[in-house]
Amino acid sequence: GMLESYGELLETHYTKGGKPGYYPPIAGRAGFGQVGLNLWDPFQLISKNRSAADNARGLKSEILNGRAAMIGLMGFLSASSVPGSVPFLAGIEGFPKYSGNVMIPFEGDFTLFG
Repeated sequence: GMLESYGELLETHYTKGGKPGYYPPIAGRAGFGQVGLNLWDPFQLISKNRSAADNARGLKSEILNGRAAMIGLMGFLSASSVPGSVPFLAGIEGFPKYSGNVMIPFEGDFTLFG
């Protein structure tokens, strides 16, 4: 959201030769008033002692975790849509089944409560 949009406005996008995973510091640079802290690591607890190798390892870990989360989500959606398609989840007693259409999650009903 906001962090990505800010990074795209000030720096070259990573698909156009920019640095993947880099967000420029925002402290004191925001056009809507002074922001005192950066959005990522505002108190410099993580970034002050990190080497380039640590940053590369963190980026790789973030990418792999994102991929694992996407695979897991697709597994849950598959198990809810096609019974028995994920044998591990099919063996769990009481595993909830999604009764709607996974491609249309709200089916035109956008009410939050009711």
